[in-house]
Amino acid sequence: MLPIDAAAHSSRWRRRHPVDKAVLGLGLTALAISLPPWPGAALVLLTALAVLLGPAGVPGRRLWRAYRVPLGFCVTGALTLLVEVGGPGGLLAPAEGGAVRAGELLLRTSAASLGVLLVAFTTPMSDLLPRLVRAGVPAPVVDVALVTYRMSFLLLDAVRRIRQAQAARLGHTTRAAEWRSLAGLGATAFVRAFDRAARLQNGLAGRGYDGTLRVLVPEARVSVPFVAASVVLLAVVVAVTLVLKGLLP
Repeated sequence: MLPIDAAAHSSRWRRRHPVDKAVLGLGLTALAISLPPWPGAALVLLTALAVLLGPAGVPGRRLWRAYRVPLGFCVTGALTLLVEVGGPGGLLAPAEGGAVRAGELLLRTSAASLGVLLVAFTTPMSDLLPRLVRAGVPAPVVDVALVTYRMSFLLLDAVRRIRQAQAARLGHTTRAAEWRSLAGLGATAFVRAFDRAARLQNGLAGRGYDGTLRVLVPEARVSVPFVAASVVLLAVVVAVTLVLKGLLP
């Protein structure tokens, strides 16, 4: 199990309905995109961090490990705004106002990523995917996503075991051995994926599969107080942003 999935299953908000957490997390993401980058996106980023580390109870180290990957993409995207190619300044020159635009993009994307991580760290996919059918998503699409999600953990575990076996046989001692081990890892994982898929299909057929996977979903109700508090928090972020926007130069 991936660390973010383990954190979601052990979260304080594990038993809350996904709608509760979606209103807060996706609401913060929407504000990060729609509000002015300064101070709006900065306030959203601070609010998301406070909720994640406070009420949601996400460990800081685990949050950083998950956050640094999307943050790397945010920084990479922002760096491209610092230069212009083929302009009046030559083949490669600093872009006019590029630093401001890069900073605004970095604020927006990093804040929006934290809003999405708030949902991911508190909502296991096994709770979310089956409920998508009630939201209007076709059942076959949800079934494929659910099976893919569960199969991914099996394949990751198989890849880990294969790499451990290769390392025990000195398969990573030289660069040539590393490439041979990598090729063998890909081939073995490919074969095992097809083998597991075939066994899964046979197992479903033996159990009378009729086109729909029926799974148990934990009982949960939408909490009106929690949703109301989330809406109030979002409204406060918007109000403070507008006030500071009028005060700051």
